[in-house]
Amino acid sequence: MAASPAVAPVPLTAPVVPILSASGDFSNLREIKKQLLLIAGLTRERGLLHSSKWSAELAFSLPALPLAELHPPPPITESGEKKKDDETVDSLGPLEKGQVKNEALRELRVELSKKHQARELDGFGLYLYGVVLRKLDLVKEAIDVFVEATHVLPLHWGAWLELCNLITDKEMLKFLSLPDTWMKEFFLAHIYTELQLIEEALQKYQNLIDVGFSKSSYIVSQIAVAYHNIRDIDKALSIFNELRKQDPYRIENMDTFSNLLYVRSMKSELSYLAHNLCEIDKYRVETCCVIGNYYSLRSQHEKAALYFQRALKLNPRYLGAWTLMGHEYMEMKNTSAAIQAYRHAIEVNKRDYRAWYGLGQTYEILKMPFYCLYYYRRAHQLRPNDSRMLVALGECYEKLNQLVEAKKCYWRAYAVGDVEKMALVKLAKLHEQLTESEQAAQCYIKYIQDIYSCGEIVEHLEESTAFRYLAQYYFKCKLWDEASTCAQKCCAFNDTREEGKALLRQILQLRNQGETPSTEMPAPFFFPASLSANNTPTRRVSPLNLSSVTP
Repeated sequence: MAASPAVAPVPLTAPVVPILSASGDFSNLREIKKQLLLIAGLTRERGLLHSSKWSAELAFSLPALPLAELHPPPPITESGEKKKDDETVDSLGPLEKGQVKNEALRELRVELSKKHQARELDGFGLYLYGVVLRKLDLVKEAIDVFVEATHVLPLHWGAWLELCNLITDKEMLKFLSLPDTWMKEFFLAHIYTELQLIEEALQKYQNLIDVGFSKSSYIVSQIAVAYHNIRDIDKALSIFNELRKQDPYRIENMDTFSNLLYVRSMKSELSYLAHNLCEIDKYRVETCCVIGNYYSLRSQHEKAALYFQRALKLNPRYLGAWTLMGHEYMEMKNTSAAIQAYRHAIEVNKRDYRAWYGLGQTYEILKMPFYCLYYYRRAHQLRPNDSRMLVALGECYEKLNQLVEAKKCYWRAYAVGDVEKMALVKLAKLHEQLTESEQAAQCYIKYIQDIYSCGEIVEHLEESTAFRYLAQYYFKCKLWDEASTCAQKCCAFNDTREEGKALLRQILQLRNQGETPSTEMPAPFFFPASLSANNTPTRRVSPLNLSSVTP
């Protein structure tokens, strides 16, 4: 969540204390703590509460300073540019509120532009100017101003976060002229997490822990978020549970924790988390999202949507609430509201693959394959190693009768690690449809090998389909032993039991007649037992080069 752009009425040209320049290394943690405490006070004075809290929390993880060296806390001031929110009619829902515009932005831009040209803006003034430009969709100009703000006032985390929200890929990041300061390391770790460059992000966070921030709950929570982003649910849950023990009153990122509990259907744990956060602060955005997830898990989707709406009243730019509300509207079959919610999520952050994916699903329900293809492709570009995006793309290409592209997608989904174990079955059925019997058999064999060697007791609905096809395939090949083995497996399933029994009788009859197995048609190679979902390659890959189809 970016720092609030609300700024208290302090002079834009207020003098900045010289100590706010940040060195490029971590050699003097004592000085870094002083800088963090000072910027925490200055941002608090200006109503930049997120930046203030981030700085104070990071300072708290460093060794304590003597009281004589601490600055007195600044007085609390009324923050904010809240006129837009205050004048918005309360009866408007969050979907309509997102369309309310701040009419003063253009005037602010003119005034701030003059001061900028005259070099009268300090770090906070530059930050405000960047926010105004971003709200006016002047992205390139906003990026330049935020970069300048990080040079003038490198300790202001809000400027780094706003810059992070405008960067779309690693190439764009390379061309930024960022200040050589220790704050840059926190920024790079954060942006790598946002860009799904998880290995680089984890390495950065480990480096920060090694230089002295080992007690930082912020870094621990970011590591958990990174594991959440690569779907390592067990690892992420473990880290969040440890974080809760270390800091039981922490609310930041607890909505991400609740997402993990939701995925694992851990109702009692999610219920406890929701009640606990409600006792701490029920008026926090994260608390509303956690409660919303709790009601969603209980299939009370109207109540869940209500809490996500409350979250958006507290912060209309909270990305997670828009996406989750879109999911709830999907569950309630309200596709128009779902589309609107997902579009708001993309306005907040164009890198949110869940919103692009949600839009694809919505248009798929509306039977608009060209539109859903566009949105699935955008989701795939953001998450090239996520099998769910690839399977969705494959299904879309299949509906458009672009079978070559569909086969590419299904095979890549298997190659990157198929989390739902459906890519091979869909690929096999595609080969079956194209009468490519040997390739279909190969896919079914790989599918069987995977589900039997992964060590999980899970009901796979397509297991019987695979054994039925293989039994028939081997029967046509006159490979009686293999056909008999697969037919016996078919007998274990209700939907294929009769076909399996019938095939076994045919095989027995042919053997009694002295029919010899064929040696002309080779059987597909049975892959070794070591081939499983656990050792399927999951390296990072680039997006597929798919044919361009536009609505």
